[in-house]
Amino acid sequence: MRMTRSSYPALALALACALAHAGARADSTVYKCVDKSGRVEFTDVNKPGCKALDLPGYMPAPRAPTPSAAASSSPAAIMRQGAKPVASPGNFPRVDSATQRARDDDRRAILDEELRAEEQKLAGLKRDFNNGEPERQGNEKNYAKYQERVAQMRDDISRSEKNIEALRREISNIR
Repeated sequence: MRMTRSSYPALALALACALAHAGARADSTVYKCVDKSGRVEFTDVNKPGCKALDLPGYMPAPRAPTPSAAASSSPAAIMRQGAKPVASPGNFPRVDSATQRARDDDRRAILDEELRAEEQKLAGLKRDFNNGEPERQGNEKNYAKYQERVAQMRDDISRSEKNIEALRREISNIR
């Protein structure tokens, strides 16, 4: 078989696939080797006279970091080494104080509106709850159904109170 230059990329790709199936590592580089008699060999072992191939569409898999390297880059390891972790990169976009103040004001207005709505919801829930003795509905002839609804109302009131606490905390955290 006579090989032309145009058949090399297809042959290289076919041989790279064959090497992968024959046990070559998927993350290794493929080399093209030409011996003294002119025979061409494709391999994952770099021998004298071999050149690494730049195969289109083939990119070796990135190597996984060693456990010691991963452990040394953890936030706790950085703090033990005395280095301070960087909160954001140096080229991170900054917002001027007037823009930030406007954003904080918008956020406060939204949270205030949510707080008012949640307080109204809580007032309605407490009114319906009637100090633990809500009126029975027509479909609650069975007392267990009534108790189930009362328990659900208690849960709803508790959840609404927690939401109000969280909203107040969030509002107090705005600068």
